[in-house]
Amino acid sequence: MTKFLLAVHVLAAIVAIGPVTVAASMFPPAARQALATPEDPRAVQTVLLLLRICRVYAVVGVAVPVFGLATAKNMGVLGDTWLIVSIALTALAAVVLVALVLPRQTAIAEALDEERPVGQGGDERATTVRLAMFTGVFNVLWAAVTVLMIVRPGSTTGA
Repeated sequence: MTKFLLAVHVLAAIVAIGPVTVAASMFPPAARQALATPEDPRAVQTVLLLLRICRVYAVVGVAVPVFGLATAKNMGVLGDTWLIVSIALTALAAVVLVALVLPRQTAIAEALDEERPVGQGGDERATTVRLAMFTGVFNVLWAAVTVLMIVRPGSTTGA
């Protein structure tokens, strides 16, 4: 059962978290392009598509910690420090995505859809730069979790 849970956990991470990190990273430059050329419907459609990808895969991404916790329970490692740190980093990544990335993406997409300025005083560049920073933080948190999952201090795999 542990192997099955681990396989689903890893597949969920690849299938769900991968698209979110890529789409979220592509969003700020796509938004800058769309804001620079609002008359280009393809640029606006790209931003809307990237937002949809981020939203959908963020929901699907809930499977990653669910199966991760089930795997950890079966392996008897729920109290291990590396896992507790991974859980904390995963929770922090979720907060960054839900509280900082998705709302800013939504605001930019809505502004594009309504053809109105983005940010305070129309400072579109600063808005997309801040979004890129929060996206980078989200991606670094997931990278740290991935490293912890592979290295697993105290592991008996010899890694």
